[in-house]
Amino acid sequence: MLESLIYIVTAVIAVGIPVIYFLRAKKQSAHAEQVLKKAVERGMDEPVSLHPYIDPDLCMGMGACVQACPEKDVLGLINNRGALINPSHCVGHGMCEAACPVDAITLVFGTEKRGVDIPFVSGTFETNVPGIYIAGELGGMGLIRNAVKQGREAVEYIAKSLNGHRADGVYDLVIVGAGPAGVAASLQAKLLGLNFVTLDQEDLGGTILTYPRRKLVMTQPVELPVYGTLKAREIQKENLLEIFMEVFARTDLKIRSGEHVDDILKENDCFRVVTPKGSYPTQRVLLAIGRRGSPRKLDVPGEKSAKVAYRLLEPEQFQKMKLLVVGGGDSAVESALALSEQRDNVVHVSYRRETFFRLKEGNQKRIEAALKRGAVVPVFNSGVTRIDANEVHLDTGGTPLVLPNDYVFIFAGGELPTEFLKKVGIDVQRKFGQR
Repeated sequence: MLESLIYIVTAVIAVGIPVIYFLRAKKQSAHAEQVLKKAVERGMDEPVSLHPYIDPDLCMGMGACVQACPEKDVLGLINNRGALINPSHCVGHGMCEAACPVDAITLVFGTEKRGVDIPFVSGTFETNVPGIYIAGELGGMGLIRNAVKQGREAVEYIAKSLNGHRADGVYDLVIVGAGPAGVAASLQAKLLGLNFVTLDQEDLGGTILTYPRRKLVMTQPVELPVYGTLKAREIQKENLLEIFMEVFARTDLKIRSGEHVDDILKENDCFRVVTPKGSYPTQRVLLAIGRRGSPRKLDVPGEKSAKVAYRLLEPEQFQKMKLLVVGGGDSAVESALALSEQRDNVVHVSYRRETFFRLKEGNQKRIEAALKRGAVVPVFNSGVTRIDANEVHLDTGGTPLVLPNDYVFIFAGGELPTEFLKKVGIDVQRKFGQR
């Protein structure tokens, strides 16, 4: 009897465990396929920049990469093989590559269909133009933790290259950009006693300033020069900006804001960084300007008026107004929704397509709900042709439309800094699924 019972239990274990494993794997695969299907339907199936390529011949389907990824539903297992199931949400943590026990993952830029322009940068962050360095998002690393680390390390390499050499009337370093990489670089330059200046076309925070309110910008601790370790595992945009301002005030650092760099000229052994407000002679230049570049303009009459803006910081300042948001991406939709939540606003959205496309799932649901209740009025297949003091003119497939208007918010993307980089002599490669 006992012997029979042992046989039965052994058989149950021998059969049951594989069955449970099979059913679990099937469920995981079905979920991953569903996430990937939705990403394709929304046009979100192309990664923005750095992302993992998973070699199916090497992958053993152990799921270590899925567990290691701090983002949700970016990686999954389909038919027992790792897969990028929500490509546009990948921010290039690189933790999946480190976690893979069989080296099946390689981090690459771009895909076979979509190339990504990446400037040449050496292991010391120096470009092919000796003396000009690049750190942060511009080099393809969009993660704030990586940008801070690169900004700090780049200045360490720059200080070593200077070897204490000083030149009269010439800065040791000009840092272009005051986002995470530029902030870290500035603080590290302060620590090392360099004679430097930091420029930004906007203000302290750089690209972060354009993020939506309460957006989570960090999910892991990071070491910030002077300040120490930011230990919080989750930090919102506003909290990070407060920390930046606090540490800059404590160290008496200043940002020369509102200075867009037009050119970098080579002068003997130095450079001259040229902005509309002046020029800065320097031995070294660190570009920490991000990949968004400058906001893309519509080039229509009236666009230079004070009622036109390219970002929305304080939506509650706009109440009882007639507003037009231009664009159909996440930034445009988030701004339109924020404005629609204010008292007695009339919010129109002008978009060149016939429907919203490539939105994050949450934004897609929120804008659909807002359209249904009439909180936001879409004007699809349209473009702005003129902006006047009290109205805005649109072209809707050949038919003119005039809307009463108080303010216009334009979110038409950014002009990538690729041409600027080429202008100053930096090699830029378009990568299609390459390192």
